[in-house]
Amino acid sequence: MEERHKRILQRNRVNLVRDLNPSDMYHGLLSEGIFTQDMIDEIKSSGIRQDQARQLVRDLETRGSLAFPALIECLHETGQHSLAELLLDGEPQNQPLPQSVHVRPVVRPLPVSPEREFGKPRATGRVRRDSIQSYKMDANPCGHCLIINNVDFEPKSELSKRTGSNIDCEKLERRFKSLNFIVLVKRNLKQKQIKQELSALSKKDHSQYDCCVVIMLSHGTEVCNNRFPGAVHGVDGPNVPVQHITNYLNGQNCLSLQGKPKIFFIQACGGGERDTGFEVSPDEARPCIGGTGDQTDAMPMSSSSDSLSTQSDEPDAKATLPTPSDILVSYSTFPGYVSWRDTQAGSWYVETLDNILEENAATDDLVTMLMMVSHEVSENSANGLYKQMPGSFNFLRKLLYFQALPCQRPILS
Repeated sequence: MEERHKRILQRNRVNLVRDLNPSDMYHGLLSEGIFTQDMIDEIKSSGIRQDQARQLVRDLETRGSLAFPALIECLHETGQHSLAELLLDGEPQNQPLPQSVHVRPVVRPLPVSPEREFGKPRATGRVRRDSIQSYKMDANPCGHCLIINNVDFEPKSELSKRTGSNIDCEKLERRFKSLNFIVLVKRNLKQKQIKQELSALSKKDHSQYDCCVVIMLSHGTEVCNNRFPGAVHGVDGPNVPVQHITNYLNGQNCLSLQGKPKIFFIQACGGGERDTGFEVSPDEARPCIGGTGDQTDAMPMSSSSDSLSTQSDEPDAKATLPTPSDILVSYSTFPGYVSWRDTQAGSWYVETLDNILEENAATDDLVTMLMMVSHEVSENSANGLYKQMPGSFNFLRKLLYFQALPCQRPILS
């Protein structure tokens, strides 16, 4: 498909996913040779109508230059004229679309016998990456979201107050309520209390829900483990390894979440090291976004030339990984490095994550949005010098699309 047509589809994806009736389109797109029967079957298996519409639009972008005019023709033929006109509004007037389209398949169909009986497997072939299925995410509510927000640490912990974390917590509580989650916020928990909350979450019956989210806002430390790196501190000082946090909800310990996505967001440093980045060309450089109020979520570090107070959540950069299914852990920073937090606006990572979810949750999958978060955060600078790079350990098996509901922002007086 031509780039200008891809851009038209991308600009109108929200409307297409909301209004398109894909079941009416299959026969026309099949007869025109845009899709093979196996491709149609894969789209049908992607989920409810909105999921099928989303997958159909994604797949159309891979089907050659005649896919867009064929789409317009099928929309008219199936009575979906408003969508056709919406897409045509973005088409240059001096390049009219052809009245009829005769297309041939651009790939050879998989060998499938028409007499194949129900229940027997199709002929095997390479699974196309752009036809990956999506997780079921239409339960109402979608699932539980636990937020643990540690701000005030006991003196014996020797960890400083995490000023600005309440701003992060409020943003994420509001955001995940708008994504149709049941949100529970717990504040200033000791190590034992963190474990108790995670255990209680694992013992809930999640059978009627599609997903579970855990968000940790705390100091952290570097630990040696053989799975997920890092650990988060309780307000009393002792920590809980991220590996243990994920274990509470894995398929072995929480049966009602088997096969369902478990998402963990860790706002914490990856260590005590500060990244000054590397020099880039002027075209790639952006103005400094961070300010003098930036702090890190790192443990205290001594530095005679450093005027910034530091606190870090340090994952282990040398960890080896197994392959746990349906788990994604998103870290605010790369293992070994600090994670920056503005005392007035909250952390770079959470502020960016909240903005990306608001703007893109209706159209993009989670992994794509986390890539956007990494890109945006990587271009920030603390005091014009220090950098930050978020990242994820992704063991999801399918694409994950949140339910995007309107999010009510607080009214400022």
